[in-house]
Amino acid sequence: MKKIFYLITAFGLSQTASAQGLLDKVKQKVKSDSSKSVLSNVGKAVSGQKGTNLSNEDIISGLKEALSVGTKNSTLKLGAADGFFADAAVKILMPEEAKKVERTLRSMGMSKLVDRAILSMNRAAEDAASGVGDIFLDAVKNITVTDGLSILRGGDQAATHYLRNQTSKSLQEKMRPVIQTALEKANATAYWNDVFSNYNKFSREKVNPDLTAYVTDKAMDGIFYSIAQEEMKIRKDPAARVTDILKKVFQ
Repeated sequence: MKKIFYLITAFGLSQTASAQGLLDKVKQKVKSDSSKSVLSNVGKAVSGQKGTNLSNEDIISGLKEALSVGTKNSTLKLGAADGFFADAAVKILMPEEAKKVERTLRSMGMSKLVDRAILSMNRAAEDAASGVGDIFLDAVKNITVTDGLSILRGGDQAATHYLRNQTSKSLQEKMRPVIQTALEKANATAYWNDVFSNYNKFSREKVNPDLTAYVTDKAMDGIFYSIAQEEMKIRKDPAARVTDILKKVFQ
């Protein structure tokens, strides 16, 4: 039997054999009740299924803890050496408008030049990812009962979408200068200029994308992708529930 059991978090309700009927009741309550009474009803329903008395505070604490664990794991992983570069899902490659540049230079025996440029972009993203944990923690601390209700109504990655909406501006402001500095430290600007100056010598169509903006955007995409994966693990895998409150709420 397919197990669907939404809790207050975006990670849904923990799996249980009779969860479908519970989900229908919760959704009906979401449409008519205030946010606090909805949380109360969810908590009562969960306690009835599992024998655990979940208060509103438990549910919100579980949501905050899940987001804290997910964002911490993501930033630690991506902020480490090869966090971006060795992970095909988030590795930063040449921008779309530069694909022709890459193909042309590789065909001319300049693959090492392109490879150095790609490596330097990923190193810059890794540097930036290691220093943004506080932005996520601030967003998590500010989650309200109303936020929890909104996440409950959302899809499988509602928590990730919530964080993206709440933190994107702050992340960009913090990451861009770090990436700029990291690109300069890794000599990426020089590699980038070499790539495009060599290409532009042979092409009528001049290409020179904004390196810092591109790497910043791709680094943010990678971080939120990783957070979404952590969200799914906590929702589905008991082994990912590493604290008492996570075990209690997501059982």
